[in-house]
Amino acid sequence: MSRKKVLFISSEMNPFLEGSTVGEIARQLPQAIQEKDNEIRILVPRFGVINERRNRLHEVVRLSGINITIDDNDNPLIIKVASLPEAKMQVYFLDNEDYFHRKFVYTDANNAFFPDNDERTIFFCKGALETVKKLGWAPDIIHCHGWMTSLIPLYLRSMYKDEPVFRNSKVVYSVFENQFDENLGKDFARKASLNNIDQEQLAVFDGGDCSNLYMGAIHHADAVVKASDQIDPEVEEFIATLSTDKPVLQYMADGHADVYADFYDSLLTS
Repeated sequence: MSRKKVLFISSEMNPFLEGSTVGEIARQLPQAIQEKDNEIRILVPRFGVINERRNRLHEVVRLSGINITIDDNDNPLIIKVASLPEAKMQVYFLDNEDYFHRKFVYTDANNAFFPDNDERTIFFCKGALETVKKLGWAPDIIHCHGWMTSLIPLYLRSMYKDEPVFRNSKVVYSVFENQFDENLGKDFARKASLNNIDQEQLAVFDGGDCSNLYMGAIHHADAVVKASDQIDPEVEEFIATLSTDKPVLQYMADGHADVYADFYDSLLTS
């Protein structure tokens, strides 16, 4: 096919955060897709453990200044950028003082799950889509990685469905092993509804655990990638019930950029 615009949205990415399967795939796959003569963009959270000076992050003033409203609170979105010269890639970081300026990622110094991880997830998902709108860059494929991106397929099917920049986008969601045992809380679905999203669309997220987030994303995505050989059995069963309705790329131990590229092409021609 002709040159594609592929947007990668990930909760983690090497070398900025190291040690996870999500971060490694988010580092290698975009480069491989770009090297096939495609145009890419990458969006990740700017967690406080990411050293701005060492990684040479700097603010993109023209993209900053958006407020993300959650529970009637306006939360300013700051956009920063860094380059990976060896890969000839730029990475956009979504930042907010209240949500991300802490020296831990998902848990505190005592390994307790942050009680505001629900709002951090909502902020990142909506912030990512608002950033793409402000860029004015219309992706053909939006590929989401990690549980913190799980609301993006829902938002693209509801409150952003009429946005011109996303009108022709196909959404791919990569499913990994369960990455936390806690729960995002009983108010997660209510907060996530933002502009009064239909409760039926949110129902699959009920429960707020990692499996629920995955199943919610899978339900609203156009296609699914099994990115782990240790996916929760409940999630595996859920994927199986949808396999006749949407494409599923089976787990591969190695990257296989050609397979991903063909998978994207098949979505755009179906």
